[in-house]
Amino acid sequence: MAIASVAPRLARIAVVLLTLSLLAGARAEDAPQPQPAATPSGQKSGSTGGHGAGTPGSPPAAEQHRLPPDSTTRQTLALPGRTLNFSATAGSIRLFDDKGEPQADIAYTAYQLDGADARTRPVTFLFNGGPGASSAWLQFGAVGPWRLAINAEAAASSASPDLLPNAETWLDFSDLVFIDPVGTGYSRFVATGEDVRKRFFSVEGDVSSIAATIRRWLEKSDRLLSPKFVAGESYGGIRGPKIVRNLQTRQGVGVRGLVLLSPVLDFREFAGSSLLQYVWSLPSMAAVARQAKGPVTAADMADVERYARGDFVADLLKGQADTEATTRLSDKVAALTGIDQAVSRRLAGRFAVSEFRREFDRRNGRVTGRYDASVLGFDPFPDSSQSRFGDPSGDPLMAPLTSAAVDLTTRKLNWRPDGSYEVLSGAVGRAWDWGRGQDPAESITELREILALDPKLKLLVGHGLFDLATPYFGSRILLDQLPAYGGPDRVKLVVYQGGHMFYLRDASREAFRTEVQALMK
Repeated sequence: MAIASVAPRLARIAVVLLTLSLLAGARAEDAPQPQPAATPSGQKSGSTGGHGAGTPGSPPAAEQHRLPPDSTTRQTLALPGRTLNFSATAGSIRLFDDKGEPQADIAYTAYQLDGADARTRPVTFLFNGGPGASSAWLQFGAVGPWRLAINAEAAASSASPDLLPNAETWLDFSDLVFIDPVGTGYSRFVATGEDVRKRFFSVEGDVSSIAATIRRWLEKSDRLLSPKFVAGESYGGIRGPKIVRNLQTRQGVGVRGLVLLSPVLDFREFAGSSLLQYVWSLPSMAAVARQAKGPVTAADMADVERYARGDFVADLLKGQADTEATTRLSDKVAALTGIDQAVSRRLAGRFAVSEFRREFDRRNGRVTGRYDASVLGFDPFPDSSQSRFGDPSGDPLMAPLTSAAVDLTTRKLNWRPDGSYEVLSGAVGRAWDWGRGQDPAESITELREILALDPKLKLLVGHGLFDLATPYFGSRILLDQLPAYGGPDRVKLVVYQGGHMFYLRDASREAFRTEVQALMK
C-alpha cells in the first residue's frame, strides 16, 4: 500500500515542477513597470475578483479567460483606381508581470499588405483614448480598410452599421495595427484581484502595457526592422508621447513619427481656477457661431486667435475686480460666440464648455455637441436648472460602431471571442488612477524629450475647428512653446472643419490622410 501511494505523489510533484518551469520562462519584461504609489483618488475598480482559486497567475484563472487563437484571413479591397490585397489578423498578445505570471490579453487587429518588403514597409500602431475607448473609432472612422458611412452632422443610433471600402485607408502606404487597451474591445484581464487592475488602469501602467504590446507584436511578426509610427486620438495625446518615450528608452524600439488626432496634451489647464481654459476654448466657440452663418476655415479664425492671445488674456488677468475690463471682455465674448449679452455679463465672459453648449441655442431648446459643437440636438430637460443632456455628436455613434466591430471581427475576420465588445467603457474611466492630485497628467514633458532624443522623429497633430472636448487652440499654444528643435520642419499642426472626430467629414479625412502619407515618406 505504501509503495503504491508513492507513484501518484511523484507524478503530482512533477506536474507542479513543470508548471513552475513554464511560468519562470515567461517574458517577465512584458509587464507594466512598477510605479511609485500614487495618492489615493477615491476611485474603485469594477473588479469582483477575490483570492484563493482566483489568485493572479493561477493557470485555471488564466485559461478560463483566454482569448481564442489568432485568426489570419486573406482579404481583397477594391478601391477607386487600385485594388489592395492584404492579410488581416485578429488576435491577442498576452502580457506577464515581473514574476512571469499572466496578467492580461491585449487584443489587436493587424492589416499587412501583400508583397511588400518588410524592411522598408512602414507599420503604424494606433489606439484611441478615453481612458476606456477601444480603437474602433480610428479603425472604422478614418484609417482601416473598411469604414462606417456615417455623416458627422447626421449621425443616429439606428444608422446602418454596414462597413464599406474606405478609399482613404492608410493601408496604401503603411501596415496597420489597432490596439485595444485592457478593458476595451475584447481585451481583458486574465489575473484577478485589485493589484493588477490598479497597475493597468493608471497613466504609467497603461503606457507600459501598450509599449510592451507593440514590442511583442514586432517580435511576433518579424517586423523589428520596419519603419515604425505611432498614432493616438484624444487621451491618446497623453499616451502617444509617453509610449514613444517608453519604446525609445525601455523597449529598444525606435519610432519615425508620431501622429496625434484631437489630442489632449496637458490636463492642467482644462478646469479649476486656470484662466487658460477660457483662452483655449474661445476660438472654437467663435467658430461654431460663424459656422452657423456659413462655412468657416481655420484661416478665418486668425482674428479671434489674436484676441484670445492678447486683449482677452489681459482682461482675464485683471479679474472681476476691474469692472470696466470685465464688461469689455463679456461684451466681446458675446459678440464672438452669439451668446446673449446679458448671459455673458452674468458669467463675466467666462464660459465653461457645458454652459456654452446649453446657452448657444437655448431659445430653441437645443444643445450643441461636445465632440462637435456644430452639431445640435434636443435638450431632454430644457426647463431644468441643471444641465442634464448627453452629446448629440458622440452618443449616436456608439451603437453602429459596436455592431460594426463585432460583425467584422466575428464574420469577416473569423475571430470569435466570448464576452462583449467594449467600444467605450465607463468602468475603465471610473477606475482610472490619474496620479497625484497636484500633478495632473500631461505629455508635453515626454514630447520635448522624444523630439530632443531623436532629431529625425516628426510630429503631426490634427484637430477639428468645432471640438470643445480638446480645443485646437490649446494644442497650438502648447506646441508654440517648444524649443527651436521642435520647429515647423518637424512639428506640424493642421486644423479642419469638423469636431473631435473631424475625419467623419469626407474632405477633412481626405486632407489629413494626405498629411500622414507625406509624413511617412
